[in-house]
Order: sequence, then C-alpha cells, then structure tokens
Amino acid sequence: MTFEDDELYRDITGFAHDAPAWVQHTAEVWTEAGLLLFAALFVIGWWRSRRDSSRAFAIAVLAPVATAVAYVCSELLKSGVTEERPCRAVTGAVASLAECPASGDWSFPSNHATIAGAAALALALVRRALVLLTAPLALLMAFSRVFVGVHYPHDVAAGLLLGAVVAAAAVRLGTRPATRLADALRASPAPAARWLAGPGPATAPAAAYVAAHRRR
Repeated sequence: MTFEDDELYRDITGFAHDAPAWVQHTAEVWTEAGLLLFAALFVIGWWRSRRDSSRAFAIAVLAPVATAVAYVCSELLKSGVTEERPCRAVTGAVASLAECPASGDWSFPSNHATIAGAAALALALVRRALVLLTAPLALLMAFSRVFVGVHYPHDVAAGLLLGAVVAAAAVRLGTRPATRLADALRASPAPAARWLAGPGPATAPAAAYVAAHRRR
C-alpha cells in the first residue's frame, strides 16, 4: 500500500527537527504519557458513575473495554496491511525524534491514534462535556506520532477514525447487557460487587428521606 503524503511527513518532521529542545522533549513524553491520561480519565469516569444510573455506569465501564476492542482491531489491520514505518521508508526525511520501531512493527494504522480516537469518543459518551477535553487530546496525540517521526499522517487519521467508529459500535452493542450486569451487581449480597458498581442515584434521596424523618 502506498500513499502520497511523504512530502507532508517530511514537512512535519523537518519542523519537529528545527523546534526548540523543550518542544521536542514534550512531544516525546506526551506521545506515550497521553495514554496514561486517558487511563486516568477512565478511572475518574467509573468512580463518578457509581452514583449515576445503571446505564450511565455501564457506559463508563464499557469505555475502556471499547478502547481495548479498537486496539485489537488496529492490530489486526496492521497485520493485513504491513506498511513499513516512514522513519525507515521515506527518503530524504530527517531522523525521527523517537526511536524508529523495528521492522515488522507496522505503521498503518497508528495504534496510539486508534486508542486516542476510541478513548475520546467513549469518554464523550460517558460525559458529553468531556468532548471539549478529549477531542483536542486525541488530535494532539495523533499529531505527536507524526511529529516524533514514527507514523505517516494517513496512519494517524485512519487510527482516529477507526478508534471512534469501533468504540461507538462497541458501546452501543454492549450498553444493554452491561446495564443488566450493573443492576445485578448493585443488588448483589457481596459487598465487593456493590462497592464496584456503587450505590446508584437512589442512595442520596433515600438518605435525605431518612434524615428528614429523624428530625421530626
């Protein structure tokens, strides 16, 4: 498979090569550390959803699952396309900032961009307002993969799209059974299961009702 964005790759990596050292270092750190930020957002989403409806809790739990499914799809596609990394294949390009992955670690699509696209979409389904945070983070993650020289622009564009589509489909298909599971966990006699799923939205009103009657 060949694409015509070698020149764009050269332009971006050339710009990266001429950027200040702190910009280069920040990009190298972000291109990996950004995944940890998405993981932290998943944990926060799960924790906050413990006091939401069972459906909201189900979507929060499905968010990282959907992202993992998108990653698997990306890996399968990589194995079928077998596109060489641009840091090895593009002639006339400057050396990549990040170490060029070994031959056989294929380029298309970008796993990082796929994870970022999936996480951004899934987290937005958990809390719509999060899209204002997750969308820019996903775009920045995707761009950083080209900036450090390990992916073509079309790799990251395809990764973002693949991740978003797979995550949307996975959440949609999994919401109903996951909601039933959330209901079962919240009704379980096992304390660990109830803690994991949280008390749900009914606890706060119930507590207020009990407190009001105690004051009478």
